[in-house]
Amino acid sequence: MKRTKASMIASLLLALMLLASACNQATPTAAPATAPAATETEAEPTAAPAEEEAEPTAEPAATGAPVPEIEVLSETQAADPIEFEMTRLMVENMKKLGIPAVHVPMPWMQYSDIVWFERDTWQMTGWRMVGRPERMDPDEFIVNLFHSSTAESGYNFVGYNNPEYDALAMAQRGMTDKEERRQAIYDLQEMIAEDAAYLYVAHPKLPFAYRNDIWDPATIVDAQGIGIKNFWTWIQATPLTDQKDLIVNTSEDVKSINPFYISGDSDSRVTELIWDRLMRVGPDGLTVPWAAESVVWEDELNILVTLRSGQTWHDGEPVTADDVIYSFEIPTTGEAPMYAPFVAKIASTEKVDDLTVRFTLSEPWVAFETASLAKLNLVPKHIWEPLITDLLTVDDNAESVQEETPIGSGPYAFANWKASEEVVLNRFDAHFQPPVADRWIRRIIPNVESALGQLKSGEINFLMEWMGDGTILADAAAADPKITVVATTELGFRFYAVNMRLEPFDDVAFRRALAHAIPVDAIIANIFKGYAEPADSYVSRAIDFWHNPDLPKYPYSLDTARAVLTEAGYTWDASGALLMPVE
Repeated sequence: MKRTKASMIASLLLALMLLASACNQATPTAAPATAPAATETEAEPTAAPAEEEAEPTAEPAATGAPVPEIEVLSETQAADPIEFEMTRLMVENMKKLGIPAVHVPMPWMQYSDIVWFERDTWQMTGWRMVGRPERMDPDEFIVNLFHSSTAESGYNFVGYNNPEYDALAMAQRGMTDKEERRQAIYDLQEMIAEDAAYLYVAHPKLPFAYRNDIWDPATIVDAQGIGIKNFWTWIQATPLTDQKDLIVNTSEDVKSINPFYISGDSDSRVTELIWDRLMRVGPDGLTVPWAAESVVWEDELNILVTLRSGQTWHDGEPVTADDVIYSFEIPTTGEAPMYAPFVAKIASTEKVDDLTVRFTLSEPWVAFETASLAKLNLVPKHIWEPLITDLLTVDDNAESVQEETPIGSGPYAFANWKASEEVVLNRFDAHFQPPVADRWIRRIIPNVESALGQLKSGEINFLMEWMGDGTILADAAAADPKITVVATTELGFRFYAVNMRLEPFDDVAFRRALAHAIPVDAIIANIFKGYAEPADSYVSRAIDFWHNPDLPKYPYSLDTARAVLTEAGYTWDASGALLMPVE
């Protein structure tokens, strides 16, 4: 009994000990019931970690939407390897900045239609402005390329809009003091450079070539800022053999033969020969009377223009003062919007007699001879008046007209046009200065190597377009003494055009960043093969009197481009894709 009772007591004590131990492990030790009160210098008891009040968590930084995919248009490689390659290189650099760019090459006819007629859709494109004689004075580029009035349907296809620029662009036209006007033109160039309205690349120094065994070298005219591909060569080139046809090349098909449609360099080479102008810009860059026998400034607002007597249209009808007046009236009707800027300051035209017209300006216009009298094509009223009358009742305008047989009064008359093949013009013997050549034939040859091969074989005898490697042409001339090459720095320029109506191109910071992403020196060295000069303005260094030498520069640097974007609020996601600034 004792033994059993002792055993029971021991078991009970063991159970109590185990229970106490379990309780000590399961719960924290309670504070003494009589804990000392906290003093002023003593902290309150620390709460259990799980019960601490957490610091407010910062919201993730807001990020903008991804920069949209950007299609960059260009000519095809075969047609224009320079534009193709410089665009391809630009697209690669845009990708390095996190911009989802895509190179979309296509034939000129297709992408020029997109840029001209779909102004709210295209984004970015390689482009070129060509050198023309009337562009020796900067007025045409100043007003036509950037004035807001030409954005809807004129040459301001990038959609640039700057009221300060507009005002000064028009004001410079009335500045009779040459130094004052030069400063204004300097300021206008600076505005465009500051706004990065064009992303400049180069002024080409592209070579042209001709067969010196067929054409007398002494009659091939090298015009300032234009080169030997010019109006004066086409009418003065003198054959040395029985081959009397000037056969030239181009990679671009003819889009339109229309005196009121500036559809590009390709077509303008045809229209300038079919339709005459009151004045022409000579090889030295100065205006000379042409269809006009004389141009007399009666005062700073009134100009008396007298036509040469005996001129006829290609259909035999006489050229009269009525034709001249009508030619200058059409752009004021809205039917020829591309030419509207060239008549904007003409207040009135007055017929003095059958051969004399008085132009009265609304205010002085120092570039009137170059930008208007040497720019507008003269058209026969008896042909165009019925066409314009019909057009006034429909949505189309004069740019849509294609005559079956275009009629002008120029030194060459239209003979034939086969789309994608050739345009043939015949010498107009009744002209006051008929060409020496019998015909001017323009062959469409899309491939540059093929064009050179045809020059060597004599199938063409004047290479008026060469978009390939300049050293290849120079080597060909060195190997064949019958080929002469002439290279001249052009008034024209190569650039990237961006549509400022659309995001992100409406942001000047984005445009400036793109300007820093253009490896100009590498493009000139490797793509132009040295046959170009860097461009920083629409005014070429070939006319250094007007070119501003102190314009803002955008030296090539992707790091600088990123810094410009960062400062403007752009960011990048984890994959490196560029994000728009937060609104």
